[in-house]
Amino acid sequence: MGKKIRVIVVDDSALVRSLLAEIINRQNDMECIGTANDPLIAREMIRELNPDVITLDVEMPRMDGIDFLGRLMRLRPMPVLMISTLTERGAEVTLKALELGAVDFVAKPRVGLSSGLNELAGQIVDKIRVAAVAHVRRVQREPSAAANTASALSAPTGLLGRLSTEKLICIGASTGGTEAIKEVLVHMPADSPAIVITQHMPPGFTTSFAARLNGLCQITVKEAVNGERILPGHAYIAPGGKQFHISRSGANYVAVVDDGPPVNRHKPSVEVLFKSAAALVGRNAYGIMLTGMGNDGAVAMREMKDAGSYNYVQDEASCIVFGMPREAIAHGAADEVLPLTQIAPALVAKLRGSSDRVMHRI
Repeated sequence: MGKKIRVIVVDDSALVRSLLAEIINRQNDMECIGTANDPLIAREMIRELNPDVITLDVEMPRMDGIDFLGRLMRLRPMPVLMISTLTERGAEVTLKALELGAVDFVAKPRVGLSSGLNELAGQIVDKIRVAAVAHVRRVQREPSAAANTASALSAPTGLLGRLSTEKLICIGASTGGTEAIKEVLVHMPADSPAIVITQHMPPGFTTSFAARLNGLCQITVKEAVNGERILPGHAYIAPGGKQFHISRSGANYVAVVDDGPPVNRHKPSVEVLFKSAAALVGRNAYGIMLTGMGNDGAVAMREMKDAGSYNYVQDEASCIVFGMPREAIAHGAADEVLPLTQIAPALVAKLRGSSDRVMHRI
């Protein structure tokens, strides 16, 4: 047997600490090497025990989890799995934690804590395994709203013209995807073609995610609503716990949000969205596969390419987890493999070139 993943659990609830330690210790490939009820104790424990992963609660005494995470990722970056509360405030704080460098999160239930956490045991240990192999980077300082706004204002404008009504950009992501999606969207111009997005996320978090992005981008970002027309200059995010794909009504694209079964174990699933783009959009589609664990969307992205789409895949060096991009490349779905920061500029340049060609014909 190989080396076990060594985990420290940080939570102010003795019950949660006990439950998480038990869940971890039931696995053959990991062990809980310590628990702490506040970040100051955790800090000393991390120095002494050098864990591979920590699980971190948000609301704790003496120092909240977000302040602790910010300091940790600046001074001693390591894989962190957030244990979040499924509330509106919990969602906003969780998104802040992902911005600060947390690898992923698990939403703990508000009632039936013991049974609820045990029901989530498979998800918790899977995410610990992903965190253990994630590419974690040192955070130099907390990202600021001003910096995010400056990124959006630097996006080119007035470039895409008539093409924006017929093109469709499709984005898929999972672990690490919230920040990767932000990096792409803040650099898209206000007259961008419509953008449809599936990010693996549970119910209760995508509304806050969309609202956060909407405040940073030139385009309008919203959670997708069943039956609404998909418009240029807008990005639509799959609601957590629902499947999202597109259909057509005459010349228009329309959002379809339903309670379909999980695909590749995911709901929402990138495969579902990309398959609909392959069938309905063809050569007017642009696919983007960003960081994430697993293979969700790889087959459908190849179907998009076979139907005529042009596809961008994030490169390994800039991914938190290279699983989904690696699978897309292995399936021959990629036209270009690029660092995250180069994807939006490359896409805008390609769209601008297509628009110029159309205008020249006119």
